[in-house]
Amino acid sequence: MLGRTFDRRGGVSVAIIVSVAASLPTACLAASDNALLPRNLSPWGMFQSADIVVKAVMIGLAIASLVTWTVWLAKTVELRRKTALARQRISLLERDTELAEVEQGSREASDAVAQIIQSASREATLSGGMFDDGFKERIALRLERVEAAMSRQIARGTGVLATIGATAPFVGLFGTVWGIMNSFIGISEAHTTNLAVVAPGIAEALLATALGLVAAIPAVVIYNHLTRWIAAYRALLGDASVMVMLLVSREGDRSLFRLARAAE
Repeated sequence: MLGRTFDRRGGVSVAIIVSVAASLPTACLAASDNALLPRNLSPWGMFQSADIVVKAVMIGLAIASLVTWTVWLAKTVELRRKTALARQRISLLERDTELAEVEQGSREASDAVAQIIQSASREATLSGGMFDDGFKERIALRLERVEAAMSRQIARGTGVLATIGATAPFVGLFGTVWGIMNSFIGISEAHTTNLAVVAPGIAEALLATALGLVAAIPAVVIYNHLTRWIAAYRALLGDASVMVMLLVSREGDRSLFRLARAAE
Protein backbone atom coordinates (compact mmCIF):
# COMPACT_ATOMS: atom_id res chain seq x y z
CA MET A 1 0.00 0.00 0.00
CA LEU A 2 2.84 2.37 0.81
CA GLY A 3 4.55 1.67 -2.50
CA ARG A 4 1.32 2.12 -4.36
CA THR A 5 0.61 5.42 -2.54
CA PHE A 6 3.94 6.87 -3.52
CA ASP A 7 3.64 5.57 -7.09
CA ARG A 8 0.29 7.26 -7.43
CA ARG A 9 1.75 10.53 -6.24
CA GLY A 10 4.52 10.27 -8.86
CA GLY A 11 7.34 9.67 -6.34
CA VAL A 12 9.88 6.87 -6.08
CA SER A 13 8.92 3.81 -4.16
CA VAL A 14 10.57 3.54 -0.75
CA ALA A 15 10.60 -0.22 -0.99
CA ILE A 16 12.58 -0.08 -4.22
CA ILE A 17 15.11 2.34 -2.70
CA VAL A 18 15.55 0.15 0.36
CA SER A 19 16.08 -3.02 -1.72
CA VAL A 20 18.60 -1.32 -4.01
CA ALA A 21 20.47 0.14 -1.05
CA ALA A 22 20.59 -3.27 0.64
CA SER A 23 22.00 -4.92 -2.47
CA LEU A 24 24.79 -2.37 -2.96
CA PRO A 25 27.21 -3.68 -0.24
CA THR A 26 26.83 -7.26 -1.47
CA ALA A 27 27.46 -6.26 -5.05
CA CYS A 28 30.48 -4.15 -4.09
CA LEU A 29 31.89 -6.97 -1.96
CA ALA A 30 31.43 -9.48 -4.78
CA ALA A 31 33.09 -7.09 -7.21
CA SER A 32 36.02 -6.57 -4.86
CA ASP A 33 36.34 -10.32 -4.30
CA ASN A 34 36.37 -10.94 -8.03
CA ALA A 35 38.97 -8.23 -8.45
CA LEU A 36 41.21 -9.86 -5.84
CA LEU A 37 40.89 -13.34 -7.32
CA PRO A 38 43.52 -14.36 -9.92
CA ARG A 39 42.15 -15.27 -13.32
CA ASN A 40 44.21 -18.44 -13.71
CA LEU A 41 44.55 -21.00 -10.91
CA SER A 42 46.71 -23.43 -12.89
CA PRO A 43 50.26 -24.06 -11.61
CA TRP A 44 51.69 -21.67 -14.19
CA GLY A 45 49.08 -19.03 -13.37
CA MET A 46 49.76 -19.33 -9.65
CA PHE A 47 53.48 -19.04 -10.34
CA GLN A 48 52.96 -15.86 -12.34
CA SER A 49 50.82 -14.27 -9.63
CA ALA A 50 53.09 -15.33 -6.74
CA ASP A 51 55.39 -13.07 -4.77
CA ILE A 52 58.96 -12.51 -6.01
CA VAL A 53 60.41 -14.50 -3.10
CA VAL A 54 58.07 -17.43 -3.76
CA LYS A 55 58.94 -17.24 -7.45
CA ALA A 56 62.65 -17.40 -6.61
CA VAL A 57 62.04 -20.44 -4.40
CA MET A 58 60.09 -22.19 -7.15
CA ILE A 59 62.73 -21.45 -9.78
CA GLY A 60 65.47 -22.76 -7.47
CA LEU A 61 63.53 -25.96 -6.84
CA ALA A 62 62.94 -26.44 -10.56
CA ILE A 63 66.68 -26.05 -11.20
CA ALA A 64 67.43 -28.53 -8.39
CA SER A 65 65.05 -31.04 -9.97
CA LEU A 66 66.76 -30.57 -13.33
CA VAL A 67 70.17 -31.14 -11.70
CA THR A 68 68.85 -34.33 -10.08
CA TRP A 69 67.76 -35.89 -13.36
CA THR A 70 70.93 -34.73 -15.11
CA VAL A 71 73.12 -36.41 -12.48
CA TRP A 72 70.99 -39.56 -12.70
CA LEU A 73 71.42 -39.77 -16.47
CA ALA A 74 75.16 -39.02 -16.42
CA LYS A 75 75.96 -41.43 -13.55
CA THR A 76 73.80 -44.19 -15.04
CA VAL A 77 75.70 -44.06 -18.33
CA GLU A 78 79.06 -43.87 -16.53
CA LEU A 79 78.35 -46.69 -14.08
CA ARG A 80 76.97 -48.97 -16.77
CA ARG A 81 80.02 -48.47 -18.97
CA LYS A 82 82.56 -48.83 -16.15
CA THR A 83 80.83 -51.86 -14.66
CA ALA A 84 80.92 -53.63 -18.02
CA LEU A 85 84.64 -52.83 -18.42
CA ALA A 86 85.42 -54.01 -14.90
CA ARG A 87 83.68 -57.34 -15.45
CA GLN A 88 85.53 -57.80 -18.73
CA ARG A 89 88.90 -57.16 -17.06
CA ILE A 90 88.07 -59.49 -14.17
CA SER A 91 87.22 -62.26 -16.61
CA LEU A 92 90.70 -61.85 -18.10
CA LEU A 93 92.29 -61.93 -14.65
CA GLU A 94 90.50 -65.17 -13.81
CA ARG A 95 92.53 -66.94 -16.47
CA ASP A 96 95.81 -68.42 -15.36
CA THR A 97 98.03 -65.87 -17.12
CA GLU A 98 101.06 -63.85 -16.13
CA LEU A 99 100.95 -60.28 -14.87
CA ALA A 100 102.98 -59.02 -17.83
CA GLU A 101 100.48 -60.44 -20.31
CA VAL A 102 97.51 -58.91 -18.51
CA GLU A 103 99.29 -55.56 -18.29
CA GLN A 104 100.06 -55.61 -21.99
CA GLY A 105 96.39 -56.16 -22.80
CA SER A 106 95.32 -53.17 -20.68
CA ARG A 107 98.24 -50.82 -21.38
CA GLU A 108 96.26 -48.30 -23.44
CA ALA A 109 93.15 -48.42 -21.23
CA SER A 110 92.28 -45.97 -18.44
CA ASP A 111 89.48 -47.75 -16.57
CA ALA A 112 89.78 -48.62 -12.88
CA VAL A 113 90.73 -52.29 -13.23
CA ALA A 114 93.29 -51.43 -15.93
CA GLN A 115 94.88 -48.92 -13.56
CA ILE A 116 94.98 -51.58 -10.83
CA ILE A 117 96.79 -53.94 -13.20
CA GLN A 118 99.18 -51.21 -14.38
CA SER A 119 99.99 -50.19 -10.80
CA ALA A 120 100.81 -53.77 -9.82
CA SER A 121 102.96 -54.23 -12.93
CA ARG A 122 104.79 -50.98 -12.22
CA GLU A 123 105.60 -52.14 -8.71
CA ALA A 124 106.81 -55.48 -10.06
CA THR A 125 109.12 -53.63 -12.44
CA LEU A 126 110.45 -51.38 -9.68
CA SER A 127 111.02 -54.36 -7.39
CA GLY A 128 113.20 -56.11 -9.97
CA GLY A 129 111.26 -59.35 -9.92
CA MET A 130 111.80 -59.98 -6.20
CA PHE A 131 108.59 -61.76 -5.12
CA ASP A 132 109.04 -61.57 -1.37
CA ASP A 133 106.66 -60.58 1.46
CA GLY A 134 107.69 -56.93 1.17
CA PHE A 135 106.73 -56.95 -2.50
CA LYS A 136 103.28 -58.30 -1.72
CA GLU A 137 102.79 -55.63 0.92
CA ARG A 138 103.82 -52.88 -1.50
CA ILE A 139 101.45 -54.28 -4.13
CA ALA A 140 98.60 -54.28 -1.60
CA LEU A 141 99.28 -50.65 -0.66
CA ARG A 142 99.30 -49.58 -4.30
CA LEU A 143 96.08 -51.40 -5.06
CA GLU A 144 94.42 -49.90 -1.99
CA ARG A 145 95.32 -46.40 -3.15
CA VAL A 146 94.05 -47.01 -6.67
CA GLU A 147 90.82 -48.48 -5.31
CA ALA A 148 90.22 -45.46 -3.08
CA ALA A 149 90.91 -43.01 -5.92
CA MET A 150 88.58 -44.82 -8.31
CA SER A 151 85.86 -45.02 -5.66
CA ARG A 152 86.04 -41.27 -5.08
CA GLN A 153 85.91 -40.66 -8.80
CA ILE A 154 82.85 -42.82 -9.41
CA ALA A 155 81.00 -41.27 -6.44
CA ARG A 156 81.60 -37.72 -7.68
CA GLY A 157 78.32 -35.84 -8.14
CA THR A 158 76.17 -37.99 -5.87
CA GLY A 159 76.65 -35.62 -2.94
CA VAL A 160 74.54 -33.05 -4.80
CA LEU A 161 71.62 -35.49 -4.75
CA ALA A 162 71.95 -35.93 -0.99
CA THR A 163 71.99 -32.16 -0.51
CA ILE A 164 68.92 -31.64 -2.70
CA GLY A 165 67.02 -34.45 -0.98
CA ALA A 166 67.78 -33.02 2.46
CA THR A 167 67.19 -29.31 1.81
CA ALA A 168 64.51 -29.11 -0.91
CA PRO A 169 61.53 -29.73 1.45
CA PHE A 170 62.73 -26.99 3.80
CA VAL A 171 63.28 -24.56 0.92
CA GLY A 172 59.75 -25.27 -0.29
CA LEU A 173 58.45 -24.80 3.26
CA PHE A 174 60.16 -21.42 3.42
CA GLY A 175 58.34 -20.38 0.23
CA THR A 176 55.06 -21.59 1.73
CA VAL A 177 55.56 -19.65 4.96
CA TRP A 178 56.44 -16.52 3.02
CA GLY A 179 53.39 -16.90 0.77
CA ILE A 180 51.01 -17.46 3.69
CA MET A 181 52.41 -14.37 5.41
CA ASN A 182 51.61 -12.35 2.28
CA SER A 183 48.13 -13.92 2.17
CA PHE A 184 47.39 -12.79 5.73
CA ILE A 185 48.68 -9.32 4.91
CA GLY A 186 46.32 -9.24 1.93
CA ILE A 187 43.44 -10.31 4.19
CA SER A 188 44.11 -7.46 6.58
CA GLU A 189 44.33 -4.93 3.73
CA ALA A 190 41.14 -6.19 2.05
CA HIS A 191 39.20 -6.20 5.37
CA THR A 192 37.53 -9.48 4.46
CA THR A 193 37.84 -13.11 5.53
CA ASN A 194 36.04 -14.48 2.51
CA LEU A 195 37.54 -17.88 1.63
CA ALA A 196 37.45 -17.05 -2.07
CA VAL A 197 39.88 -14.20 -1.38
CA VAL A 198 42.16 -16.16 0.97
CA ALA A 199 42.36 -19.46 -0.92
CA PRO A 200 44.35 -18.37 -4.02
CA GLY A 201 47.21 -16.91 -1.98
CA ILE A 202 47.39 -20.03 0.19
CA ALA A 203 47.31 -22.23 -2.92
CA GLU A 204 50.24 -20.28 -4.38
CA ALA A 205 52.14 -20.74 -1.11
CA LEU A 206 51.45 -24.47 -0.97
CA LEU A 207 52.69 -24.83 -4.54
CA ALA A 208 56.21 -24.10 -3.24
CA THR A 209 55.98 -27.01 -0.79
CA ALA A 210 54.71 -29.28 -3.56
CA LEU A 211 57.68 -28.33 -5.76
CA GLY A 212 60.01 -28.97 -2.82
CA LEU A 213 58.67 -32.50 -2.47
CA VAL A 214 58.82 -33.01 -6.24
CA ALA A 215 62.52 -32.08 -6.14
CA ALA A 216 63.37 -33.97 -2.93
CA ILE A 217 61.68 -37.36 -3.39
CA PRO A 218 63.35 -38.28 -6.73
CA ALA A 219 66.69 -37.01 -5.40
CA VAL A 220 66.54 -39.33 -2.38
CA VAL A 221 65.41 -42.32 -4.45
CA ILE A 222 68.07 -41.75 -7.12
CA TYR A 223 70.77 -41.19 -4.47
CA ASN A 224 69.97 -44.50 -2.76
CA HIS A 225 69.89 -46.32 -6.11
CA LEU A 226 73.24 -44.88 -7.20
CA THR A 227 74.76 -45.60 -3.77
CA ARG A 228 73.88 -49.30 -4.10
CA TRP A 229 75.23 -49.35 -7.65
CA ILE A 230 78.48 -47.66 -6.58
CA ALA A 231 78.84 -50.15 -3.72
CA ALA A 232 78.53 -53.00 -6.24
CA TYR A 233 81.14 -51.34 -8.45
CA ARG A 234 83.50 -50.99 -5.49
CA ALA A 235 83.02 -54.68 -4.79
CA LEU A 236 84.11 -55.39 -8.37
CA LEU A 237 87.25 -53.31 -7.82
CA GLY A 238 87.92 -55.28 -4.64
CA ASP A 239 87.55 -58.52 -6.60
CA ALA A 240 89.97 -57.20 -9.23
CA SER A 241 92.52 -56.34 -6.53
CA VAL A 242 92.18 -59.81 -5.04
CA MET A 243 92.64 -61.39 -8.47
CA VAL A 244 95.79 -59.32 -9.06
CA MET A 245 97.17 -60.35 -5.66
CA LEU A 246 96.46 -63.99 -6.44
CA LEU A 247 98.20 -63.60 -9.80
CA VAL A 248 101.23 -62.04 -8.12
CA SER A 249 101.26 -64.77 -5.47
CA ARG A 250 101.17 -67.51 -8.11
CA GLU A 251 104.02 -65.87 -10.01
CA GLY A 252 106.02 -65.64 -6.81
CA ASP A 253 105.47 -69.31 -6.08
CA ARG A 254 106.50 -70.22 -9.62
CA SER A 255 109.64 -68.11 -9.28
CA LEU A 256 110.56 -69.76 -6.00
CA PHE A 257 109.92 -73.18 -7.49
CA ARG A 258 112.18 -72.42 -10.45
CA LEU A 259 114.91 -71.18 -8.11
CA ALA A 260 114.61 -74.35 -6.01
CA ARG A 261 114.83 -76.55 -9.09
CA ALA A 262 117.84 -74.60 -10.33
CA ALA A 263 119.56 -75.00 -6.94
CA GLU A 264 119.20 -78.77 -7.16
